[in-house]
Amino acid sequence: MKLIECPRDAWQGHHPFIPTEQKIRYLNLLLQVGFETLDFGSFVSPKAMPQVSDTAEVVERLDLETTDTKLLAIVANERGAEQACTFAQIRYLGYPFSISETFQLRNTNANLNESVERVRTMQKLCEESEKELVVYISMGFGNPYGDPWSPQLAEQRVEELAQFGVKIFSLSDTVGVAHAHDIRSVFQKLIAARPDLEFGAHFHTTPHAWREKVQAAYESGCRRFDGALLGYGGCPMAQDDLVGNMPTERLLEFADEKKELPPIDQKVLGEALNYFRQIIG
Repeated sequence: MKLIECPRDAWQGHHPFIPTEQKIRYLNLLLQVGFETLDFGSFVSPKAMPQVSDTAEVVERLDLETTDTKLLAIVANERGAEQACTFAQIRYLGYPFSISETFQLRNTNANLNESVERVRTMQKLCEESEKELVVYISMGFGNPYGDPWSPQLAEQRVEELAQFGVKIFSLSDTVGVAHAHDIRSVFQKLIAARPDLEFGAHFHTTPHAWREKVQAAYESGCRRFDGALLGYGGCPMAQDDLVGNMPTERLLEFADEKKELPPIDQKVLGEALNYFRQIIG
């Protein structure tokens, strides 16, 4: 199993600004744990997401000499993608493409047609900069706005964006509404139809519902999972009542049960967890 740790998603809705020095110390601990990828920051409007306004400073001070963990930065438009592409340290750019037009407008200030063109442009930028684009299919299992959704619509959107050369898609349960049968339906259809693409799961969940979501995705062939320590955070652009991220501890527990646990340094993981508790009080 590939495990992607998402501190950026954990702290982006945290209102007291976390000092840059604390972010750097925390991220440098996470880089030594053994995660596949670290979703560490965003190149977005400082006004929209002040918590990650120091991403450019942070990335320059990360210790990447002794780690195989790759860096992923979230971008919301072409300008952010261009900025992210100037940093050699960053391997992946992540763009949230929502099935729900309501959320796309709230999250990136673009309608779906505009968002398709952004993906086209970002993929070209990534190819020119030797980076990879990860497209997050936001509201991938339904939405709270009454916008159209179905497994077929999710598949159509993936097909539309894959034609630009995008190879990695992460299906996002942005507000924690996914049911196991929908998760199975979406992943089974996509993985069967496009074995040449990599599909991941970015679940938000309540504490009691995590296992059924992970189990449904895993049984359908998904092996890429996003998480955040303590299940902290959520998307502040989606709704007022945040639904936490998938707890990384639960993903590690599940991977261990399936004998697919990556080589994780438990000692450093414990240090990172304790330090994160200090940061968020």
